[in-house]
Amino acid sequence: MLRYLVPIAAVHVLALAAVVPAIFSWTALVTCLVGVHVFGQAITIGYHRLLAHRSFATSRWFEHLLVVGALCCLEDSPARWIATHRMHHAHSDEEEDPHSPLVAFAWGHLWWLLVQNRDLHHRSSYERYARDILADPFYMWVEKRPWSPLWIYAAHVVPYAVIPFCVALAWAGPGEAALFAAGVVTWGVFVRTVLVWHITWSVNSLTHMFGYRNHETGENSRNNWLVALFACGEGWHNNHHSDPARCSVSQRWWELDVSHLEVRALSLVGITWDIVPGRDVRRARAIAAHASAGSSKT
Repeated sequence: MLRYLVPIAAVHVLALAAVVPAIFSWTALVTCLVGVHVFGQAITIGYHRLLAHRSFATSRWFEHLLVVGALCCLEDSPARWIATHRMHHAHSDEEEDPHSPLVAFAWGHLWWLLVQNRDLHHRSSYERYARDILADPFYMWVEKRPWSPLWIYAAHVVPYAVIPFCVALAWAGPGEAALFAAGVVTWGVFVRTVLVWHITWSVNSLTHMFGYRNHETGENSRNNWLVALFACGEGWHNNHHSDPARCSVSQRWWELDVSHLEVRALSLVGITWDIVPGRDVRRARAIAAHASAGSSKT
């Protein structure tokens, strides 16, 4: 599909400018590394754990802030991303799974985006998998304008160019300032976008092929420590498939889940709340609530 092929190819080509020595700076590299975490977490915490699974609650302004950050990753609209992910959970590693790497590694990692999937983007799929998302006027606005994620992405490039250029003018001429700004844009936007893409895609591909399993989940999800390291916990994928609603995907002491720790940290300042615990805790709470309700009636 051209709506995916053209941006993916273009951003990869633009990221190749990073090999030009004249535009490299440590500022640009640090901007890239910080951006990989911040924008990557907009996908992990925003699109995945908040919108797709509702594993915690937050205010509408913070939810929309996370979604704007996710849109700046150029990983599709909220409704399309969430519908795809929920379909993956419903049919994991089956024929209906949009991106099972059991077809082929390249298919699960990237190629599925470049092939027209009418079932995935049919109206019935949105009705089944993303109705709650499209109930939000902002997300519906984005969905009705298919090219809006691309324009949002283009708009967020502007401050990456203007601010470094203006700052650099304090110690350099216009030519050097332009090279400095070009480096920040190349590393801070394009290289960062490519890295976030491949980290996200690795959850779809590598964690259904390589790793260990804590649970028999009826599909091929795996816990992959390398993906977990780069994806801030998302690599503990078998754990996630065993209990998708749970906010934390860590179930053993060495399974570090940075994303869950950050959600917990945000709860300390009142930004997040109602963090969903594991199934056993939820079941115990439900039994206790039922018992309490029964005793209050007697």
